[in-house]
Order: sequence, then C-alpha cells, then structure tokens
Amino acid sequence: MCGRYSIYESMDHYLKELAPKQLVINGYDLWPIERYNVAPTTRVEIIRPVEDGLSIDKVRWGWSPFWAKGKRPDPINARVETVMSGKFFKDLWPDGRALAPANGWFEWVKDPADPKKKQPYFISLKDKGAMFFAALAQVREGLEPDDRDGFVIITADSDEGMVDIHDRRPVVLTPEHAREWLDPRTSPRRAAEIAAQSCRPTEDFTVLKVSKEVGNVRNQGLHLIKPLEDP
Repeated sequence: MCGRYSIYESMDHYLKELAPKQLVINGYDLWPIERYNVAPTTRVEIIRPVEDGLSIDKVRWGWSPFWAKGKRPDPINARVETVMSGKFFKDLWPDGRALAPANGWFEWVKDPADPKKKQPYFISLKDKGAMFFAALAQVREGLEPDDRDGFVIITADSDEGMVDIHDRRPVVLTPEHAREWLDPRTSPRRAAEIAAQSCRPTEDFTVLKVSKEVGNVRNQGLHLIKPLEDP
C-alpha cells in the first residue's frame, strides 16, 4: 500500500455504517472532513474504543516505539503477517486496535517503458460505502495531542486481480467485522483471525486512473479522485 488515502465525508457518515447505536463520548465536527490526499505524518481522524463507547481522535499517521524513535521514519503500515508477533508493535497489540475510516486509497503503477514515470490510481468500493482500515493506535488521554502518539494501518498481500496495482493493500473490513475488531470483548485470537482472513475481496473494489496531481501533498480537492479520461 502506498502512503496516501482519502477521507472526505462527515464523521456521521462513517459512524452510521459502523455503529449507529453506540455512544460516541467526545464531540466531533458535523461538517465533511474533505481530506482528499492524506499523507504520512499528518493528523487525521481515527475511531477507537474507550471505556464508555467510541472516541474520535485526530492522530498522527505513523508510529514507532520509544526505543526506535529517530532511527528511521515512523512506519505508517504494519504487515498483518508479523504485526502480532514482532516486538516492534507489541505496545499496540492487541489493546491498541482502532479503525481508520476512509473513502479510498491511492496506488502508483510504474510505466513499463519508463520506470521513472508512475501513474496513480484511486481504489474505492463499488458500492461507494465507507471503508474501515484495520489499524493499531497509541493515544494518550489529555487535552493536547502527544507527539509520541500515532497509528499504523494493517496491510496484507493483494488478491489476484489487484496485485497488478500493488502487491500490498490495506486490510479493509466490512462494518460487521469492523465492529467486532473494535469490541474490547473480542479476544486477541479472534482479532488476529479478523485481520488475517476478513479483508474485503477484490471484487468489492473499483480501480480508477486519476490525476498525477495527487503526488503533491499540498494538493487537495475532489478533482484528485475524479477518473482520468484516457486520450
């Protein structure tokens, strides 16, 4: 998975699909989020379970344990094959389970004739529903954001049909599996099964060629996800 995605609906849009009857304990804006080009290191909304319900927090995309800070850029993704067993993310697994709501993500494909040229594609659900990326997050309680906090998106091998775009993709959960992923009563064993086996199938997605303007992190706007007409 490449490091860009879109989240542009209002938070109500995602919560109505995820948990229409569950209490959200903190306030959030009712306006559309309109983040068409979310880049690593920026703060973006995630959903996580807390004692009395769900919490919506703006958290930095990228995370490292304290002993790895500064040695390399903070990872933004975590491989489902190793995230639960390696020591790097042990502070996040299993109690740091969270969701990164989204509308789609971007991948870049190299031009066979010139590897220096890359064409971006936007991948979204055919039914235009909300996406829920399985994530792990560290969020300390407090009025001000903590620079040590962050989140990573869990990725898996791409299925046949999507591997031509990229060999990895985010673990996108259905609302049903997303609710189970967040539920504190879900055991670590079951959560591992969800992450490893419940990514939505390739046939649920559509892949569209889009403008190369998405390559500039400063660019925002609906035009970034509009399909590009072939000449």
